[in-house]
Amino acid sequence: MTQPIDSPDLGQAEANLEKLFTEVTTQEAFLAGGTPLSFGGGTPLSLGAANIKELMETKISLGNPRDKLVKLKEGNFKLDSSDTYDFYYTTIAVSLIPKPATRFWRLTFQLDFGPKGGKEPIIQKIFPIQQWRSVMTFGVGMDIGLDENLDWTAAVDSSQLPFVSQSLPGELKAKIDSKTDFKGFLAVPSFTYELGNPQITATGENNSFCYWRIEDQQIQKIGTAKFAIVFKVPKGVDSITLTGKAWAEVDMNWLTADIRDVAGALTDSLKGILRQGNQGANQLSQGIAEEWQLQLPTEN
Repeated sequence: MTQPIDSPDLGQAEANLEKLFTEVTTQEAFLAGGTPLSFGGGTPLSLGAANIKELMETKISLGNPRDKLVKLKEGNFKLDSSDTYDFYYTTIAVSLIPKPATRFWRLTFQLDFGPKGGKEPIIQKIFPIQQWRSVMTFGVGMDIGLDENLDWTAAVDSSQLPFVSQSLPGELKAKIDSKTDFKGFLAVPSFTYELGNPQITATGENNSFCYWRIEDQQIQKIGTAKFAIVFKVPKGVDSITLTGKAWAEVDMNWLTADIRDVAGALTDSLKGILRQGNQGANQLSQGIAEEWQLQLPTEN
């Protein structure tokens, strides 16, 4: 069974950032022979303190899973155990809105379905997965869909099809078509990210908990990431709970580059976080957590 990952305490991470900002601002002012600058003062912040402030102002938001919640129709899909389960699909968007100079290295999104026990939802398929990471580098709009076997397929404009087909590994070429010939159930329309070489860790199929971790040196360019889930629930279950949590981890090399002169004067707790590099970045995460009570649609 997929186990919950080591997610950060977002309240503590916020407190750590506020403490880091205060201490860096104070120490840099003393080095300059001045007095500590106020958070909203008129005196310009040093570059190190300004970077921390911009990190604190980064926003993450979650889309509403009710918006794309659909019941799958057996006539369109081969649904195993459809005599005992109803099948559903939803897409949840995660929007990362950083300040222009801010740099991140990893985005994580986790979902936990309830209730547990005899009425527990079971995740069948999730997207994106590592196999499809190539689509996250094209910079062209793709429609990601489901075929009758609940396998992921994709469609692009016919003018882009030759380029995309040449760029994909062999096992995916047969799953790409033009939008005019696309016959799959449209799951994630206009799927496009402008990343460099993303690494995707995604797990959770056959469980009630799933997560994605996307690592890329340009992760701050991801904009709105879309995550798709196909799940089933025992017949007779008309509502479920869903808890979502997303967080972005700062690139610690970027964060510490301009505060090295004062790093030795910080408190031990902050120095301990900074010494860990990116492995300690989750202690300075920016993130959000939400819970929804979803009424399941009864019509296909």
